[in-house]
Amino acid sequence: MPSDHTELMQLRTSQKQIKFRSGAKRPLASAICFFFWFQRSLHCLLCLRFFALVESINEIMFLVYLFLGLYLWKHILEGPLNPQDKSSQWREGEIQSGKINFSFYTGPAVVQGHVSLNTDSVVLVLNGREQQKISYSIQWLQHVQSLVQMRSVSRVAVVLLGNEQCNNDWISPYLKRHGGFVDPLFLVYDSPWVNDKDIFQWPLGVATYRHFPVVTLSGQMVKTARPYLCNFLGTMYKNSSRETLMGVLKQNGLEKDCLMHVREKWLPQETADTSRQYQMALAQTDLTLCPVGVNTECYRIYEACAYGSVPVVEDVLTPGACAVGNRSPLRLLKDAGAPFIFLKDWRELPAILEREREMSQKEKTERRMRVLEWYSGFRQQMKDKFTEVLEDAFFKIT
Repeated sequence: MPSDHTELMQLRTSQKQIKFRSGAKRPLASAICFFFWFQRSLHCLLCLRFFALVESINEIMFLVYLFLGLYLWKHILEGPLNPQDKSSQWREGEIQSGKINFSFYTGPAVVQGHVSLNTDSVVLVLNGREQQKISYSIQWLQHVQSLVQMRSVSRVAVVLLGNEQCNNDWISPYLKRHGGFVDPLFLVYDSPWVNDKDIFQWPLGVATYRHFPVVTLSGQMVKTARPYLCNFLGTMYKNSSRETLMGVLKQNGLEKDCLMHVREKWLPQETADTSRQYQMALAQTDLTLCPVGVNTECYRIYEACAYGSVPVVEDVLTPGACAVGNRSPLRLLKDAGAPFIFLKDWRELPAILEREREMSQKEKTERRMRVLEWYSGFRQQMKDKFTEVLEDAFFKIT
C-alpha cells in the first residue's frame, strides 16, 4: 500500500485527480481522509487513521467546508499544523483521540468532480447556511450517494453548518432515518431535530475563516486588571437590538467604560489591523456584549471565551424554525453550564455594569479563570462526543 507521504506527493504533483486505493489488509486499523472544499474547489486534505477492531483498511474521505472543519481540527481536536505558514504547499499534523489517531494533511486546491472516492466510509462537513452553499452541498451528497449505490461507500456522516433559522429540510431525504444514507448528523444551531441518537448538536465555534487563532493566555494576562468593562465591535443593523444597545450606552454615559467600534456594513474578511484590534478588545475587557443577529449563537461568544472575557448574551429567540423551550436559545451551551451573563433586554445593562464596578480584582480574576476553564472543558467534551459517536457509528467500538 502507498504510504501517507506517497499519497501526499500524488496530491502535490497532480491537481487533476486524486485517487486513494485500497491496500493490503491490516488488523486494528482503518483510515479516514478529509477534503476541505470551498464553493466548487477542494481546499485541503485531511486523513484520519482509526485504530479500531476491524480486519481491513477502510479508506474514508471527509468533504469539509473549510472554516467549520478548521474549528473542528484546531480548536476541538487540538490538532497541530506544520509548517505554520498558511501559504505553504501543504501542512500536516497528527493527534490521537480515544482509539483514533488523527493525521491531517492540507494541500493545493482540487477541482470538484475530479476526486475519486474509492473509500469505505465518508464524512462530509458541509455548509447549509444559504441557497448557493446548499447547492454545492447537494452536489457532494449526490456524488457520495452514487458511490453508496455502487457499494463503494458504506458509511456516511455529516457535520452541517445549518441555516441560521434552522430551515434544513433540504438534507432530510439524505438521512438514513428517512431512507437515505447519512448517519450520524452533527448540526449547528438549536434544531428541533437534535435527539442525541442519530442527530447531534454541534457548536458554531470561532470565525476561523477570519483566521481567529487558538488562544493561549499567560498567567499575567489572566490576573492583570483590564482597563475596560466591556466591548462591542460589530455591524450595526437597522431596527435591531444593536441600536437599542448603543442607545442605552449613550444615554447612560457608559461609552467611556466600553471599547466600541461599529460599522454600517458587514465585511466577510478582516484586515490584519482590524483582526488585531478585535483581539485586543477581547483581551482588554471584562465583558463582551453579544447582541443577537440572525441567530442568537454567534462567533463572538466563543471568541470572548477564548480570551476570558465573559459573554453578556442577549437571551432571546430569533425568528425561524429553531427549537423553542426552557433551554432555548443556546441549548448546547446552557446544557454545558456556560458561565455567561444572560439578559433579555439591553436596558438591563447599566445595572450589570454597576455591579462590575463593585467587584474586586480578585473576584474578576476568579471569574475569568472559570470562563477559561469552562471553555477548555467544553471543547474537550465536544472532542470526546465527536470521537465516541464516530467510533460507535462507524466501527462499533466499545
